[in-house]
Amino acid sequence: MAKIISIANQKGGVGKTTTAINLACSLAVLDYKTLLIDCDPQANATTGNGFDLRNVQFSVYDCLVNDTNIRQVILETETPNLHLLPSDLDLVGAEIELINHPYRERKLAQILEEIKNEYQFIIIDCSPSLGLITVNALTASDSVIIPVQCEYFALEGLGKLLNTIKIVQNKLNNNLEIEGILMTMYDGRLRLSNQVVEEVKNHFEDSIFQTIIHRNTRLGEAPSLGKPVLLYDADSTGAMNYLNLAKEVLQRNDLTKIKNIDKIIEIEENE
Repeated sequence: MAKIISIANQKGGVGKTTTAINLACSLAVLDYKTLLIDCDPQANATTGNGFDLRNVQFSVYDCLVNDTNIRQVILETETPNLHLLPSDLDLVGAEIELINHPYRERKLAQILEEIKNEYQFIIIDCSPSLGLITVNALTASDSVIIPVQCEYFALEGLGKLLNTIKIVQNKLNNNLEIEGILMTMYDGRLRLSNQVVEEVKNHFEDSIFQTIIHRNTRLGEAPSLGKPVLLYDADSTGAMNYLNLAKEVLQRNDLTKIKNIDKIIEIEENE
């Protein structure tokens, strides 16, 4: 059964979609069958995997509003083991159209029930808001990764997001956990970046990923070519960062080659 991870932060421009695209690609490259779900009406995770929106026949909107079968909507990407549930601008209207639906917060969870045994990971790229679609994503998820930019306003809005997660945990999804907080856009030359990392570590010590995503030219160029950074330049800092993040996610979920329980060697004492 798939582990479902949402990438969420209502603050825009923090590297949410970049993280969703490249984490999903890295997991797929490490031989884990992965589905990337684009739940952002801007559809950047769709175009970032090389799809032209004019040629996308169905999207996640059709699954949510028109009850289109999810198997008809899923697309195969250029990356082996990576499939995509695309988005488009219609998703903006989904919140209004679902408003009278009796299980409106659980619609995505119901849709994923059909296919979650076919994947090992499902990564959801949330929109930069705390609206109904993001609540749907959190309700369907096992955990959430929160990307935080290494800049002055980094912690602004984090309280609201954590509050929303708490509400979802209490009312809709008791099993939702915080997978971790991911520091993005780090520039070691700037004192500010180091200060923000220290500040976040002081507040959320146990939750922070060891991996930090550095500012990287290749990471910024890859979406314009419709490729994850691993396919664009596998030797770049950005590609290495996201591969390390994928490995850390695997370790946290006890999916490394040697399970944590097997690393403990019991020593029998001679009587």
